[in-house]
Amino acid sequence: MRKYKNTEERVLEKLICNGCGKEILLRQGIPQEGVLQVKKQWDYMSEKDGIQESFDLCESCYDRLTAGFQIPPKREEVTELL
Repeated sequence: MRKYKNTEERVLEKLICNGCGKEILLRQGIPQEGVLQVKKQWDYMSEKDGIQESFDLCESCYDRLTAGFQIPPKREEVTELL
């Protein structure tokens, strides 16, 4: 869950993991640990047509979620970090 100070400038004020409720430390609006942000706009062929959902997961909750996958996420090593 993301809370912004100013909706026009989109300065991140608070970031909370939707999975466990842990507050993620921010420095000048930048998360200080890994966070997965998911945004999904549902479209045709879905019972959620026209709905947009979003959530954030800390790394521990991401690991818990993906551990239950029948097919694990594809993983590649990246040499240039942005």
